[in-house]
Amino acid sequence: MDSLGRVNSPPAAQSILAMADLATPMSIRVAATLSLVEHAGSAGATAGQLAAKTGTREPVLRRLLDHLVTIGAFAFDPDSGHYRPTDLGAQMGQDAPQGFKILLDMACAGGRAELAFVDLLETVTTGTSAYVHRYGRDFWTDIDADPKLRRSFDEQMSWRFRDQVAQIAERLDWSRFPEILDVGGGNGTVLEAVLRAHPTLRGRVLDLAPSAAAAVERFTAAGLADRAGAVPGSFFDPIPAGADAYVLSDILHDWDDDHSRRILTECRRAAEPDGTVVVIEPILGSGTSTGMDLFMLMCFNGHERTVDELIALATGCGLHLTATTQVSDGRTALEFSPTPVDNQ
Repeated sequence: MDSLGRVNSPPAAQSILAMADLATPMSIRVAATLSLVEHAGSAGATAGQLAAKTGTREPVLRRLLDHLVTIGAFAFDPDSGHYRPTDLGAQMGQDAPQGFKILLDMACAGGRAELAFVDLLETVTTGTSAYVHRYGRDFWTDIDADPKLRRSFDEQMSWRFRDQVAQIAERLDWSRFPEILDVGGGNGTVLEAVLRAHPTLRGRVLDLAPSAAAAVERFTAAGLADRAGAVPGSFFDPIPAGADAYVLSDILHDWDDDHSRRILTECRRAAEPDGTVVVIEPILGSGTSTGMDLFMLMCFNGHERTVDELIALATGCGLHLTATTQVSDGRTALEFSPTPVDNQ
């Protein structure tokens, strides 16, 4: 899948020019950013009304709306002059069940990051992040400087896991780990699902202060405050010891090999002597795609990896594979011990 969760497949049309068209994807992203679906509502609105609500120029907005009509995202009623979203276009709305808006809105972390693809040539030429080239600072520094971006990123991570957290909670034998530390666990989406499915377990999220605070709010709202908490901190710093399992969910693919080794090494140190490091990742070719791999490279200098590549990374950090489990339709869990299996 790509960064929007779409399955990559060969296009039916064989025109390379059609595949390279930017007018439609950018029109959709602008429409989502301007909240045209919400402003139009089911009854629709004129171009003038929509321009007034969005602070845009009516003649220019009308041309955007006309293209949205052409691609089937909006419909136009010539009698009333109203533009209204179709079922297709409604997917851009805030309340749409697909949850796509947070990925399309250019004021949110995901939508903002996608725009850096226009600087992909910089990444291919120099090996440096296109995101840094476009915005002048790396993704993590950028979202830390803007609370709205940080919140939207945590919400995006929840969206990425929303159809899979139940599977992750059920398909792995979490009952072996009375105390779990979800390292880089964001606002607690995965840990909440695990604790709900296993009422005897306890857990904490380790993440930067804004995300840790959001996790505490989530756990309190879910009635899990007596079993769940959060620790403000970075996985590049010493990680609290004493947990039975140290979980990394969709973390390593955000980082290059050097940074991934630092994260795994800190987890190994915390897990010693007999804890477990659980790495949950989409696997290249099975759960993720070449398109998503390019996104991770462009945005983070990250890397979608194969199982063998993940094992090699962990082995170099003093971790040894003990189990591999397909925990969801798109993710695999690799369990590592800080002690060689033969010596246990």
